[in-house]
Amino acid sequence: MQPPAPQPLPVVAVVGTTASGKSALALDLAEALGGPDGVEVVNADAMQLYRGMDVGTAKLAVSERRGVVHHQLDVLDVREEANVAAYQVAARADLADVRARGRVPVLVGGSGLYVRAVLDHLDFPGTDPAVRAALEERAATEGTWLLHEELSRADPEAAARIDPRNTRRVVRALEVITLTGEKFSARMPEHTYAVPAVQVAIDVPRPELDARIAARTAAMMRDGLVEETEALLAHGLAEGVTARRALGYAQAADVVAGRLTRAEATEVIAVATRQLARRQEKWFRRDPRITWLPAGDARAVRDQALRTLGL
Repeated sequence: MQPPAPQPLPVVAVVGTTASGKSALALDLAEALGGPDGVEVVNADAMQLYRGMDVGTAKLAVSERRGVVHHQLDVLDVREEANVAAYQVAARADLADVRARGRVPVLVGGSGLYVRAVLDHLDFPGTDPAVRAALEERAATEGTWLLHEELSRADPEAAARIDPRNTRRVVRALEVITLTGEKFSARMPEHTYAVPAVQVAIDVPRPELDARIAARTAAMMRDGLVEETEALLAHGLAEGVTARRALGYAQAADVVAGRLTRAEATEVIAVATRQLARRQEKWFRRDPRITWLPAGDARAVRDQALRTLGL
């Protein structure tokens, strides 16, 4: 009797906080699973979708990708709005294409909603330009905090998950409530896979993560974040709904405009990045399917991830 054919590996998802080492672990796993001939990576970082936003998003240069094909990088112009529903369709198509080529797809990123959009049963209601425009006008005139208070009354669970400073997400939540008559939080179902996956995250102790964030922020400033932002502003960054608010770029734009010094911007970015990391950790900790790997030597972390995959 012939032994049963080995089952293909599920999607491997490397998720978690910024500066935790997701990109390096993904490439280490790619090498262990067959290298460029066996693995392709699909990005799940919303800001890495944008062309030209490289330094401030810690996007791997082509020369740093170890020959592994990467998808969902550099697919948007900074004047375009990132759309999670459109991303869901495109990223799932990428996963299917990778499978069709007989390779293992590795999903990598820290944008929690984007990860869930790819992997889980998650449907997105449509939009109404008039409703959205009215909410955006209110945010501009009344302030996002007041809209967030309104969201707190209508949907406390959603409000607790959304940063009061995140105008785009506050507006979207209120738009969905207006259009559907349902709570925005009700659109987030139980953690149930539509696409079978194994998810891993690196558990970096907070003091170490904060130190990594500080070092990364300083390196970004040295490596040309302000100059990159200046070039993007010339290309229309200020017209972008999503990209112009991206962490790092908003502060670098203030340097270009003379509202902040480089030193001040570096500190503001580091503080905001630490806050982002806390929010990301809370988001991913809520998902019981994620295996958290203790931070340590790169090879040890890779080997732990491979054991999680049953290898």
